[in-house]
Amino acid sequence: MHADMSFFGLFMQASLVVKLVMLLLMATSVVSWAFIFQRSKALNEARTEVRKFEDKFWSGGDLNRLYQEIAARQQVSGMASLFLAGFKEYARLRKSASASPQAVMDGTYRAMRVSLSREVDSLESSLPFLATAGSISPYIGLFGTVWGIMNSFIALGQVQQATLAMVAPGIAEALIATAIGLFAAIPAVIAYNRFSHQVEKLENSYANFMEEFSSILHRQSHGSDASQ
Repeated sequence: MHADMSFFGLFMQASLVVKLVMLLLMATSVVSWAFIFQRSKALNEARTEVRKFEDKFWSGGDLNRLYQEIAARQQVSGMASLFLAGFKEYARLRKSASASPQAVMDGTYRAMRVSLSREVDSLESSLPFLATAGSISPYIGLFGTVWGIMNSFIALGQVQQATLAMVAPGIAEALIATAIGLFAAIPAVIAYNRFSHQVEKLENSYANFMEEFSSILHRQSHGSDASQ
């Protein structure tokens, strides 16, 4: 009677520990792919939002009108969120007679910095899981492999005449754990590196906008003071 060497057959023949390792790795792979598709969509939308907002912002329109348009939205994210937070704080501080131009700009910049931190945290959502899955999945698979091979050799030592056909199924089912571990880890590592680079580029775009917007508000603030 020959052992079933198919994936399902080897899985069913594996010990309980190896089965649990395989199931854990397959679940990790499924969750990783779900996060990969979700993050890919979110980052694509963030890049699209940056392009659209920059086109509108640098078109030369009135900033007050742009603020009112963005404030009327139900959901604001990305660069528009930084603009909303900065302009709102700028307008609030400008109404205070005791606030100096420097205090106005400092408060505006702090408001945009807080908004930037929130946006980056949102962009980095799920990335820690991908990093963890990519780093530990091979080791979890290796643990399953070592455990399965150990059981195979223990069983081999209990027979008087050992053959390759007797030990092959046990080793094969053990090696599948390593294969599943690599299957779970490789896409997670690739996605994490790619998404981290995209988040870094978006963060740089947000930071550059903060500096440029601060300069515009700084000129407006000093221009208003000079005209009074």
